Order: sequence, then C-alpha cells, then structure tokens
Amino acid sequence: MKKILLIEDDEDVVRSTSYVLEKKGYQCISAFDGMDGFQKAKTENPDLILLDLMLPKMNGYKISRLLKFDEKYKKIPIIMLTAKAQESDKKLGFETGADEYVTKPFEIDKLVEIIEKYLKRKN
Repeated sequence: MKKILLIEDDEDVVRSTSYVLEKKGYQCISAFDGMDGFQKAKTENPDLILLDLMLPKMNGYKISRLLKFDEKYKKIPIIMLTAKAQESDKKLGFETGADEYVTKPFEIDKLVEIIEKYLKRKN
C-alpha cells in the first residue's frame, strides 16, 4: 500500500483529501505543522508528500528544500498544495524542489490524477 504524507494545517483539507485517497487504497499520514511534517517525512518514508506552504513552525518551501537536497529523501515526489497562486510563488516552489504545484481551491479528481502519475513512476 502506497503511503502519502499530508503536511497541511487546515484540518478540513486533510480530512477530505485523506478520505478520498484512502478510498483509492492509499495509506494517509498527516502532520499539521511544518516541524512535525518534516520529522514524519524522515521517519515514515512516504511514497509521496502533499505539502502546504503556509504552515506553523516551518514553511513548506523550507521543508521541500531540506528534503530535496538530502540524498536519502530527494526521490520522494512533493506536490505543493497551496493558496499561494502568484507566478513568483510557483517559481520558488519549483526552485525549492516541488515536482508539482497545485493551487487551492483544487479539484480532488485532478489531484488524484497527479498523485497516481507520480506513484506509478515509483513502481
């Protein structure tokens, strides 16, 4: 079973996204602040990370950069899931290691398609 880590401080987003992903057969782990998310990324060994940018304790850009520049974690796909929709935000997201950049509000079906595209590559 593929494991997805959701690092997101909005409990409604975590609950609704996890519900859909678990119905699709994925195991979901959640973290509601950046520090907890960063620690879980290192200890849980997820197959993919959904990462908010505006988080308490550590922002998503920093988490992405720390993971993507570490040999042990750099192959984990990171999908940034954020309300920050400016081109400069997207550019920074990709510069810090995001594989995809999805803005809120998002269509869950499109998000699932993106997730499945990356998880199929990991097989």
